[in-house]
Amino acid sequence: MTMTPDAATAAAAWADATPVPFWLDPDVHDVPEPSPVLDRDLTADLLVVGGGFSGLWTALIATERDPDRDVVLIESNTAGWAASGRNGGFCAASLTHGYGNGAARWPDEIAELERLGRVNLDHIEAAIERHGIDCEFERTGELVLATEPWQLTELTEEAEQLGRLGYDVEVLDASQARARVDSPTYLGGVVMPPDAVAMLHPAKLAWGLREACLRRGVRIFERSAARRIRRDSDALRVETDGGSVRARRVAWATGAFAGPLRRLRRYLAPVYDYALMTEPLTDAQLASIGWRGREGLSDAGNQFHYYRLSADNRILWGGYDVIHHFGGAIRDEFDQRPATFQTLSEHFFATFPQLTGVRFTHRWGGVIDTCSRFSPFFGTAYGGRLAYAAGYTGLGRVSRISAGGSLMIGE
Repeated sequence: MTMTPDAATAAAAWADATPVPFWLDPDVHDVPEPSPVLDRDLTADLLVVGGGFSGLWTALIATERDPDRDVVLIESNTAGWAASGRNGGFCAASLTHGYGNGAARWPDEIAELERLGRVNLDHIEAAIERHGIDCEFERTGELVLATEPWQLTELTEEAEQLGRLGYDVEVLDASQARARVDSPTYLGGVVMPPDAVAMLHPAKLAWGLREACLRRGVRIFERSAARRIRRDSDALRVETDGGSVRARRVAWATGAFAGPLRRLRRYLAPVYDYALMTEPLTDAQLASIGWRGREGLSDAGNQFHYYRLSADNRILWGGYDVIHHFGGAIRDEFDQRPATFQTLSEHFFATFPQLTGVRFTHRWGGVIDTCSRFSPFFGTAYGGRLAYAAGYTGLGRVSRISAGGSLMIGE
């Protein structure tokens, strides 16, 4: 098949990109050395299964609430390697996958859910400062853009509803939107304030939380996948290939990877999301698109793009395709999908034609845990000794990070 010049240009832009997440690339970042593999039988007050945001926050908060609590965390790979470390780095206050989803499902509670979400985001920032985590946290807010007329109508209606809940939301027409970030595709948009959205480096946050846990005495074992759960008198024993942990309480925080907790498989729909990262923009390239406020950006389509600037002025460009494989299959080879990278590249240059010639340095994808209500669900098992939370769907939108939720079982 002969490609059009635009398609050929888009293909050349990502052809040589490194097939690993930018945030996790050891050639770019100082990646921590892994913790030991679990190779013996242990006991603990609390076992956390999963080293992503939910598991790490849970372990950290558990020790803050009770410094004498003995906490063990096991992770099948390394901390932050999955959705927590390869997402877009949007830290959104929403607890319900956006206001619209929450208002439709919990109309009587949405005001309180929105308030709690903003409080939660404040607590995340406070914890980052308290533990000295250098994760490039920026209170930028977010610009949600309309690229079709119907999107502008919906965004305007939602902005009015958010205003009644206390949000300082600004509605933009086409010229105002393009004055902030210049793209011929923009018909208008809304500005979500900094108390609703921040940007950060997701892998550095995960690594920082891991280090904070270690400083507080949490015993972390990586490359130690949970293979089996069984009752052990008044406790549970979770077994790995090399050892086990017996604990009176277990927090299950494995995202899309249900593992031996079979009940989660009925509720989760693992889907794959993809992203590209550009080379650092020159001052002239950045000036050609504006973006002086460094807001996180997304469009309001059902298949949408999310994009943001990194600390060194790269553009992360992700979203649009969301791929579910037959039977909910999860495989390493699904992390790379050339057809999606081509689509993303073409859409990037349609959005920013003034950046023609920019190359992508990294391309990646990965599985996230979505569910039918598009926001987290939680529950208990084994007579209340095990608690789980999953279904984040990226929280705010696909490929956004969880807003630091934790699982606490008993006090």
